[in-house]
Amino acid sequence: MTNTSTAEKVIETGSRYGVSLVRFLYTDLSGLVRGKASSLSTLPGRLESGIGLVKGMMAMNCLDKLQSDTGLGATGEIRLVPDLETFAVLPYVESSASFFCDMIQLDRSPWELCPRELLRKQIRDAAKLGYTIQAAFEPEFSLSTRCESGESRESKPIDTSVCFGTDGMNRADRFFATLVEYLKRQGVTVEQYYPELGHGQHEVSVTYAPAMQACDRYLLVRETLKGLALNQGLELTMAPKPFEEQPGNGCHLHLSLWSRDMTENIMFDQRGGLSRTALSFIAGIVKHLPALTAFTCPSANSYRRLKPKSWSSAYACWGYDNREAAVRVPSVYWGNEKNSTNIEIKCVDNTINPYLALSLVIACGIEGIMKEMSPPPEVSLDPADLSEEERQNLGIERLPSSLSRALVELETDIYLMRVLGEKLANTYIMVKSSEAAAFAHDVEFELAQHRLRY
Repeated sequence: MTNTSTAEKVIETGSRYGVSLVRFLYTDLSGLVRGKASSLSTLPGRLESGIGLVKGMMAMNCLDKLQSDTGLGATGEIRLVPDLETFAVLPYVESSASFFCDMIQLDRSPWELCPRELLRKQIRDAAKLGYTIQAAFEPEFSLSTRCESGESRESKPIDTSVCFGTDGMNRADRFFATLVEYLKRQGVTVEQYYPELGHGQHEVSVTYAPAMQACDRYLLVRETLKGLALNQGLELTMAPKPFEEQPGNGCHLHLSLWSRDMTENIMFDQRGGLSRTALSFIAGIVKHLPALTAFTCPSANSYRRLKPKSWSSAYACWGYDNREAAVRVPSVYWGNEKNSTNIEIKCVDNTINPYLALSLVIACGIEGIMKEMSPPPEVSLDPADLSEEERQNLGIERLPSSLSRALVELETDIYLMRVLGEKLANTYIMVKSSEAAAFAHDVEFELAQHRLRY
């Protein structure tokens, strides 16, 4: 049942800002944001009833091809029911606002394919142990200008700056000044921004938040980046490897474990370093990394980025300030050691469905805690510089080199398959397998489609 006072506040805010359409958004299994829009005048009823969606939409791959072997198609319907806390007036379009939605069945129970519901389950499981998860995503992306000459059109990077170079900051200043303002209007605070290694490549990070809100914020950032680029006549892609000759775009995931009342960072050890609980959390993640990549690097294009010597963490290992380790423990900040203790998952990119990716990372970490796992030895150098025998002795495993291989790892990971549930697991594997097959033999098609879709 809708909270009437909150619903009234939403309507009042929409009217005050001249909103005429409100988007009911969901994220599909390919990580694409889709939705339907309600007029503001009909919104009160929609807040109660939701908007109908045919179940077959969750069997669409990133090429908009329905995978009918999932058992989903033209029959059956669920409701997109908005989370009122996610209401935001969108500053990059004329008169629209948006919600992120839960997928609810007609009997009012959560749908088993709802990504937000899976994350909600992991949040509840963590809460039973007395933990709250805080998280933040750090997306990288490539900005280009459009150059048209006659009938041809080319894209030129907005800058050719060196990494962290001020020339890149200057050339992109108009874009990022507006971005900071647009995100602020939507309740998202930018923490850092800088030009990255690639031409026209930049990165932005926002403040951490509870797990569900962190995913919502990430999607707000992603949608705002794309909308703003369109407004300014720029081309923006967040694809993992949009250009073969340039560095790839990651989306690093930071997270930490806190007490339920948010007074204690469980990962922090008063004696310095990480707590025993944090090490067990890491152990669970490292154990499942080969299968986890099916969700953290979930596109065919992901594996052009996920290679050794690419700062993309191609090996299942962990280490302190090691940017070639899949799990990095960042240095803490002076005077803020307790609050800044966290871990970073580096084998993540912008083709994720953030709710699914974070759900499974949390589930793996919780398993590590429950079983009091110990992680393998921490790695203080680039795993690619070790011999195969040395890697085996340290328990360092090469992450999958293709989406197909990652899906095989997922199918054989009994724990993750159980966390997902049979219907979600099978549907996801079928959708992603169709993408792997579609891009298997045409590199140019793969690159073009991923630049376009992500």
